[in-house]
Amino acid sequence: MRRKILVTIIIIVCFLLQSTVFQTLSFASISPNLLIIVIASFGFMRGSKEGMVIGFFCGLLVDIFFAEYLGFYTLLHMYIGWANGFFKKHFFPDDIALPMVLISCSDLIYNLAIYFFRFLFRSRFSFGYYLIHIMIPEIVYTLLISIVVYFVILKINQRLEHIEKRSASKFV
Repeated sequence: MRRKILVTIIIIVCFLLQSTVFQTLSFASISPNLLIIVIASFGFMRGSKEGMVIGFFCGLLVDIFFAEYLGFYTLLHMYIGWANGFFKKHFFPDDIALPMVLISCSDLIYNLAIYFFRFLFRSRFSFGYYLIHIMIPEIVYTLLISIVVYFVILKINQRLEHIEKRSASKFV
């Protein structure tokens, strides 16, 4: 129960920061994607199932507040959480390379899906412009912010796992 409450708080705080504070701190209308950091982090720390659940709620928030119709961002975020969950067996808390690569790949896949489904279908073929002016700057900005956000999520996850192991040992 404690984990669910803390994860909900993390999702809400990151959503609020992403949609308010980081919108005002955007460079050339590019802001970091904190929800991708949260989804990818919990995906490879906790597995595909938890990555999908967290992706569902993050995507649902984006759909409710910013999308024209429900479901697109929910499905996209769920797939990103699910895919990151496959790297759980390769995850080590001391290794920073894997999380940074997975977060940047998740953000790239997210932006490619948005370009493909939201722009390409409407005959907007300027992929080079979108790649150079939106995708790459967002990935870089997200990676810079993820250094801080990832370590906060990692410490919270480690603390929760320690508490869960300690309480489980009391019942055995």
